[in-house]
Amino acid sequence: MQFADPRTDFAFKLIFGNEKAKEVLISFLNAVLGLEGIHAISEVTILNPYQAPKIPTLKHSFLDVKCRDHRGVEFVVETQVQYAEGFEKRIQYNACKAYVGQIPTGTDYPKLNQVIGITIVDFVLFKEFDHYLSCHEFRETISNHCYLDEIRHYFIELPKFTKSEAELETTIEKWCYFLKHAGHLEMIPEKLNQEPFRKAFEMANRANMTKEEWEAYDAAAVKMQDERGIATAARKEGKEEGRQEGREEGREEGKQERSVEIARSMRQQGLDTNLIAEMTGLSVEVIKRL
Repeated sequence: MQFADPRTDFAFKLIFGNEKAKEVLISFLNAVLGLEGIHAISEVTILNPYQAPKIPTLKHSFLDVKCRDHRGVEFVVETQVQYAEGFEKRIQYNACKAYVGQIPTGTDYPKLNQVIGITIVDFVLFKEFDHYLSCHEFRETISNHCYLDEIRHYFIELPKFTKSEAELETTIEKWCYFLKHAGHLEMIPEKLNQEPFRKAFEMANRANMTKEEWEAYDAAAVKMQDERGIATAARKEGKEEGRQEGREEGREEGKQERSVEIARSMRQQGLDTNLIAEMTGLSVEVIKRL
């Protein structure tokens, strides 16, 4: 078997935004938020459900999954494979847009419900800590209490998740393993061979895709590789530019040092300061300080 890589926007939407497999999305949301028992999400309404591509040019955007749970809380779930300038601001903008979009202008504010953004990134976003799952919310700085909890953000940084299949214990660990490795697997791992993970693998199974879905997934996978290639090339170019600048700065420093030594020698011989300045390119002030 071959499975679609859930990190591509198309495959992620196919797996987690599918009306036929809501249990997959519900399990993932509960795992990220750490909800169990009576506090767990029991039902969701997918606000932008997956639609099979029909246009030959495949000019579709499968960027996120939006849903609302039985309490009215809205979720914006999306993936990002490469860091882009303004990424953090875009994430916050999307969550705020979902929040204000719940009511028309002039409607009572109490009708607004909490919005939770869940973002899966395939790069290290927060270098200051090592945990792969983080929650970000507004807190009062002295009491450390959260009084403004209408918008909250969760991030999963896949490079920080390093557990092997044998080490998987919790549901969130299994989902992270699925997200990171499903695209390279040929069979369902033993620890994930249970519902709702089996359903997720079924949705990701390339053999179950239509021709249009396969073409859309292939285009999304190529786009993901292109983004990785562009980022890698940019890093290499930046390093080369840095090395070149370092070499040029080193040469300039060397020239400056040689000029100073020559000027010092000429000054010891009693030559005129203006003449030394003309011959070495150093300023009169620098020469006088030698």
